[in-house]
Amino acid sequence: MKLDRAHLDRLPTSVARPAYGPSQLRHGIVHIGVGGFHRAHQAAYTDALMNLGQAHDWAICGAGLRSEDRAMRDALAAQDHLYTLYELGDGADTEVRVIGAISAMLLAEDQAQTLLDTLADPAIRIVSLTITEGGYCIDDSTGEFLAHLPAIQQDLATPERPRSVFGFLCQALRRRREAGHRAFTVMSCDNLPHNGRVARQALLAFAERLDPELARWIDEHVSFPNAMVDRITPMTSDAHRRQLAERHGVEDAWPVVCEPFLQWVLEDKFVDGRPAWEKVGVQFTDDVTPYEEMKIKLLNGSHLALTYLGFLQGYRFVHETLADERLRRYMRTFMDQDVTPQLAPVPGIDLAHYKQSLLERFSNRAIADQLERVCSDGSSKFPKFIVPTANRLIAEGRPLDRVALVVAAWALYLGGEDEQGNRYSIPDPRAAQCQARVVQRDGLAARVLGDETIFGTAIPNSRAFVQAFETLYDSLREVGVSETLRRVLGD
Repeated sequence: MKLDRAHLDRLPTSVARPAYGPSQLRHGIVHIGVGGFHRAHQAAYTDALMNLGQAHDWAICGAGLRSEDRAMRDALAAQDHLYTLYELGDGADTEVRVIGAISAMLLAEDQAQTLLDTLADPAIRIVSLTITEGGYCIDDSTGEFLAHLPAIQQDLATPERPRSVFGFLCQALRRRREAGHRAFTVMSCDNLPHNGRVARQALLAFAERLDPELARWIDEHVSFPNAMVDRITPMTSDAHRRQLAERHGVEDAWPVVCEPFLQWVLEDKFVDGRPAWEKVGVQFTDDVTPYEEMKIKLLNGSHLALTYLGFLQGYRFVHETLADERLRRYMRTFMDQDVTPQLAPVPGIDLAHYKQSLLERFSNRAIADQLERVCSDGSSKFPKFIVPTANRLIAEGRPLDRVALVVAAWALYLGGEDEQGNRYSIPDPRAAQCQARVVQRDGLAARVLGDETIFGTAIPNSRAFVQAFETLYDSLREVGVSETLRRVLGD
């Protein structure tokens, strides 16, 4: 059955449907960057609250600022903005649910003024973001805003015709200030440390260059709550679409596939109200820092520890790497010996239980989470997920082999060929630049580790780290992943 409003009541009983209709909804949120994670996370929480008869004035208007967002806009529009949340546990379909919390989506290429009008509308009280780790235009080594980027320069020159997220936000906030309306909350849902603080830094840096008076107004009137977000959401494949149709009779152009686990820890700092998300499982807190540190260093750091090694061995799914005994022990040793000693106590969390849950989640073969997805954008992920752990280990004089192996595996992965001779492309905006650093062995460590935008200064200046990196890189090239792991694990 094709998914749209006309066929909603004819879907099989195994498929849950919204308990509300579009006529009941009013927009209260604009979300920039509608992808799989947003649809499996923030939109899913909002839909659950709407199903309780609440938050109908917090419907989500999606927004796409990239030409690549056209496919999502068109897919949602063809289905009356409905989509299926397809939750897969290992061995079972744990939930199949149609979500209607996103009731419109605007594409900046076609509807820039409509998007600006919507952002400036005082009914919009939250603007949320999933624009990727690199989308905030912050140099990870210096913390400086990258004002030289072409889209930023164009928006500073022609602010009335914005292209970047910061251009749109500033122009909308300028209109609100001039009209005497309240500001909105900017809520980052991206997977990076102190995401609210990063969003604030980037927006204020842009606004200061555009209009210092506007920057002061934003600083006083806009809030930027930090958040820890967590749900494994693989890229939707044709196999997922076929499975949904065959098992549940739903023809959905772009369902979102996810694991059963879901978590959102959010600072309660909103300037003009918010949905009562705590009624559907969101944890509000005054300080999200310990939850961020736990998740980013354990989950995301361990993902990177596995992914490049597994990809080099010829695996293509996360669950395959966990079925490899040496990779599994390497990940657990990395978590226990390198990461856990760095973590502060996390309220309400047993770290031993959390680490065991990560092993189980990563082993979920039903969602078929692609290593390609986790490998992507390594140049943006390393500064957030691995470098802080490495810096702490260097400062404390602790063993570096396990963390250096993550970097060595990435460097070899950049060569574009796995141990079976399979060629592959590198999904990273900086792929060409990064690959140029590994074209020859001589001087490779200095070229790779010397990229301060990725690795900062402590790593290239640590003789012990450089030596470990070179030894492990050569080992991976000469004897492969399995034998290198045997040596690192001391088998």
